[in-house]
Amino acid sequence: MVQEYQSPVRVYKHPFELIMAAYVRRFPKSPLIPVFVDSEIVNETQSKDGSTVVTERRCMIDIEAPRLLKRIAGVDYLYFLQKNTLNHRDRTLHIEVRNETFSNRVIVYESCNYTVHPENEDWTCFEQTASLDIKSFFGFENSAEKIAMKQYASSIKKGKEMIEYYLRELEDEGVTYIPHWTPPVVSGTIKLQLPPRSTARPIPESSAQAGPDSADADADAEIVPGSPDDKLDADYIRRYLGDLTPLQESCLIRLRQWLLETHKGKIPKDQHVLRFLRARDFNMDKAREFLCQSLTWRKQHQVDFLLDTWERPQLLQDYYTGGWHHHDREGRPLYILRLGQMDTKGLVRALGEEGLLRQVLSINEEGLRRCEENTRVFGRPISCWTCLVDLEGLNMRHLWRPGVKALLRIIEVVEANYPETLGRLLILRAPRVFPVLWTLVSPLIDENTRKKFLVYAGNDYKDPGGLVDYIDNEIIPDFLRGDCMCDIPEGGMVPKSLYRTAEELESEENRLLTDSIYKCASIFKGAPYEMLIEITEASAVITWDFDVCKGDVHFNIYHSKTVPQPPKKDTLGAHGITSPGAVNAQMIDRNWVLGQDYSMVEKALICKEGESVQGSHVTRWPGCYILQWRFHSSPACSASSLPRVDDVLASLQVSSHKCKIMYYTEVLASHDFRGSMTSLQSSHSGFSQLSAATISSSQSHASSTVSR
Repeated sequence: MVQEYQSPVRVYKHPFELIMAAYVRRFPKSPLIPVFVDSEIVNETQSKDGSTVVTERRCMIDIEAPRLLKRIAGVDYLYFLQKNTLNHRDRTLHIEVRNETFSNRVIVYESCNYTVHPENEDWTCFEQTASLDIKSFFGFENSAEKIAMKQYASSIKKGKEMIEYYLRELEDEGVTYIPHWTPPVVSGTIKLQLPPRSTARPIPESSAQAGPDSADADADAEIVPGSPDDKLDADYIRRYLGDLTPLQESCLIRLRQWLLETHKGKIPKDQHVLRFLRARDFNMDKAREFLCQSLTWRKQHQVDFLLDTWERPQLLQDYYTGGWHHHDREGRPLYILRLGQMDTKGLVRALGEEGLLRQVLSINEEGLRRCEENTRVFGRPISCWTCLVDLEGLNMRHLWRPGVKALLRIIEVVEANYPETLGRLLILRAPRVFPVLWTLVSPLIDENTRKKFLVYAGNDYKDPGGLVDYIDNEIIPDFLRGDCMCDIPEGGMVPKSLYRTAEELESEENRLLTDSIYKCASIFKGAPYEMLIEITEASAVITWDFDVCKGDVHFNIYHSKTVPQPPKKDTLGAHGITSPGAVNAQMIDRNWVLGQDYSMVEKALICKEGESVQGSHVTRWPGCYILQWRFHSSPACSASSLPRVDDVLASLQVSSHKCKIMYYTEVLASHDFRGSMTSLQSSHSGFSQLSAATISSSQSHASSTVSR
């Protein structure tokens, strides 16, 4: 498997020329990187005017590996070839590195770039990418890969420290300014020389030294993240996301880039993406699948608009004993739930699972907002909250089976869509019945989440190591004998007069999981999914919004003056056997001829897995319009190229010929349509509106995002 690395953009608050003077000091070797044993220049050329210098080096590396592995490999050192292209005119340095040792067994490639900051010419940006592909290594492929990744992660950190070290060394020598390169007056080659130390002058304050604490010096300045097209800055990551290892930063950047490329617009905020990566231990493939499932769920149930559209019933305001209360010692938002005082049976009977689930989702959505606000207030990344659960009063009534069932379902939904949002759970005054409840719910809680639970029986929370270790004394609630008034309902028994009948509750059970403006459909090879829309007058507008959840599909729109006949009953289905053709009703008769019985009104669009497509079509004639989603097969490999192993494996995995979409359509009168009149290829966007910015990507002559 190929291991890849993508760094964030590192910004040095120094001019490019000074960074280059620091960079060349690392050669031929540097004591700051002991594994970099030595290097020699094997070739060096420059352009006639001296603006471009190409330097090729052979570098010797001492990898920290077990002696046995070195003896099996038969080498003590590894050799790499480095090619540096320095362009004085454009103020860029491009570095390429490839391995010379074991090049027939292992492929190592690294690319680095030093460039001038796009918004401040006195600053320098650094960015690097790398890949490692171990094809074979004497049966020790996994061990070699782990050693290489560990060594590379260490060298990344050392590289930053090294530049800062030599910058300070230059400053100590009085070199704080190097003029920009200028073309020679007389033709011929020239060599750039450092100016005499006597001509050195200080760097302006705006580009003052960038030592190890340089980012802290600007901590008070607000770092505003750019649009999704911008690359992540290392200072932004540290300020808003926390301290990540180089490989964790790489996973975040690559997953973010994948979302940009596939969702073509709205992508989740970086904090949200990072939560899903943490929940899957930074396994990018698992995190990507986990995140996409959640984004689909959010869009399908319009969760992004929950706080703005859902109004809490008065019943919840009076009897739901929970609410937000200041923050803990680490600045995390603090949520208090007096579960022992809550009439769970009464709430379930009066509201049903649906109402309780929406309440819990609104709490989580509010928690996300509060985390962002506290990040700005406290000046450090805060991505989760603390929950304090008071169990005084918990008894067997709380173990009422329908109530436990509702609790288990709520936990399941929260675990699937709000990972790594709970920083700590403090369970206070746990009674004897608590182990019974814990046995029921703990199997549904992720192992990493369970490690964050702290349980205190009786008054143990008052002892050292108790509540005061996590919450300041001045904000401990009054019901825990603290001094802070807590504005949380006292709860009590829900009047039975507010109970709803079993029929009313059953009619809306699981509604949040089934009721949606979006519908789901499966598409099989040879059995497209078709939707019939009857138009009575011209100039009506057919709008659509669909996500390709699995596989690739063809999307077409057809018009027919003839009303399609209902499909004949499937003979196989009559005998209990399901055929692919029986799954989707076919509106277009197999005997119809394209161009005679029906016509294509838009050019077919190929939609890839993960894409979200919105658009509209202005009808020219009345009649029947058919929206068709058809299975799309990847083109066969050309005769001159062999299929990749990954492609073959992928083709064997997916139940071989099935796609899945989630769609919504609506027909509007032309005077009611508020968007621009678009063609089929209108707009691609991400699954969710849980995003920092929105970008519409047009692929044809017009575009719009239909928003209702």
